[in-house]
Amino acid sequence: MQAKGFVHKYGDNVDTDVIIPARYLNLSDKKELAAHCMEDIDKNFVSVVKEGDLMVGGFNFGCGSSREHAPMVIKESGISCVIAKTFARIFYRNAINIGLPILECPEASEKIESGDDVSIDFNTGTITNHSKNESYQASPFPEFIKEIMEAGGLLASMQNQKGKAE
Repeated sequence: MQAKGFVHKYGDNVDTDVIIPARYLNLSDKKELAAHCMEDIDKNFVSVVKEGDLMVGGFNFGCGSSREHAPMVIKESGISCVIAKTFARIFYRNAINIGLPILECPEASEKIESGDDVSIDFNTGTITNHSKNESYQASPFPEFIKEIMEAGGLLASMQNQKGKAE
């Protein structure tokens, strides 16, 4: 499993209300919701993000309410992975559940800048910043999380496991 794209970088304590403002939570279409991703912190995000791009944050990324919409709209907007120094625990689990790869790597969070060209090898946890010719090491996913990610989320993974058992 790999990801490669350009970086959209944000700071510390990016909360779920900034990721997807509560005023849009009455929308049920994922694409329509994703059209409002990050708009309160970065009005240009949805117009410049491309499929496969990466998001980098600081400490406590995804803090705030426990809404599952936050990682879902990030993934739906085209982001292939979020890297941060730390994640709020409920955001971390919600991201895994919907199949959004996330990595904690303080060094990468500090050194990577917006616009950098970055790739990630999820099997090794290696994050390569091609713009700066640097590499950073995150912990690779445990096998069970890798299976969830490859399936596209927890529910899909459980359905795969059920299908194998039958």
